[in-house]
Amino acid sequence: MKKIIRVSTIPGSLWALLKGQLRFMSDYYEVIGISSNNSDFNRLHDNEGIRAIPVEMTRSITPFQDLKGLYQLFRIFRKEKPFIVHSHTPKAGTLAMLAAKLAGVPHRIHTVAGLPLLEATGLKRQLLNSVEKITYSSSTLVLPNSFALKDIIIQEKFCKEKKLRVIANGSSNGIDTEHYNQMNVSKESVDEIKDKLNIHHNDTVFLFIGRIVRDKGIDELVEAFNNISESHSNVQLILVGYKEEELDPISPKSELLIKNNGKIHEVGNIEDIRPYVALSHILTFPSYREGFPNVVLQASCMEKPCIVTDINGCNEIIEHNFNGLIIPAKNSNALKDAMLELYNNPDKTMMLAKNARPNIIKKYKRDIVWNELLDLYNNLH
Repeated sequence: MKKIIRVSTIPGSLWALLKGQLRFMSDYYEVIGISSNNSDFNRLHDNEGIRAIPVEMTRSITPFQDLKGLYQLFRIFRKEKPFIVHSHTPKAGTLAMLAAKLAGVPHRIHTVAGLPLLEATGLKRQLLNSVEKITYSSSTLVLPNSFALKDIIIQEKFCKEKKLRVIANGSSNGIDTEHYNQMNVSKESVDEIKDKLNIHHNDTVFLFIGRIVRDKGIDELVEAFNNISESHSNVQLILVGYKEEELDPISPKSELLIKNNGKIHEVGNIEDIRPYVALSHILTFPSYREGFPNVVLQASCMEKPCIVTDINGCNEIIEHNFNGLIIPAKNSNALKDAMLELYNNPDKTMMLAKNARPNIIKKYKRDIVWNELLDLYNNLH
């Protein structure tokens, strides 16, 4: 059986964001996972049933650690002799693609699920551009997970179009449409959260799910919601996700507003987000940059209209005034207006919600993505 090695900087990018995919591929290939050895590392084996090898990789610029990681990957690839090395996340992509090329791996695939460098400027942007080009030049195939992301890669001249391919309709993993089904969430789990957060039956609940960082538009969201809550008593905002205070902290003003506004509930990282989606009315996702956002897929699949920014990925899943609203990025006033539009028009909110799930089932079921990726693997020679 031929070997495929899947590499990511942190293990969650493999066992969580690609949930089920590696186990599925194991029926056809010997699949090995490589990532940093943090507290979630063992879940690569436990959840996906694959052999896992630890290699320490950082998410920031750390030249000495990166050289060490590059050498470790090179040695692993020389020993394992994989047919394919398939990388995810920026740092793992650079190290794995370069190491695989040096080790003579015939097929080197990198999935692009977003470009953090788009928010960088000056010398840092130039450095990140150069690193991105190294990743793509070392690969034999690059898989942007949205069509707009493919266009950005071409515009930035990171590589030639002939090396690029989008799997299915976009997304790195598709979505389990039965798991993310409103009907499969217990009323008890929803009621428990409502009681805990003091949410009443006539409240309109806005929801954010993702990292609590500046690039996700948290500053704009908190400002917009705070303004709304000053004149509307029956609104609530739930923030689900973990903070990255070192890499991309939100503003001190936002921290203060979250602390002092009793209508804003910061609940931290939640493994099963479905009860939170089920009790909410509207997903607010004002991100600055994305690849193909899973949370928008998940909320849409659970019949929630989404307010998203006009960026790649988001504007492919959401069609304005069909299954959600699209607003400019980095604009708290536009976000506030969109939130109030749905708050004041429950019939429109229900119409958008009705359109959401069928659109996901038609385009983004995970079987579609998995089988097209498997076809890609099978056609490599």
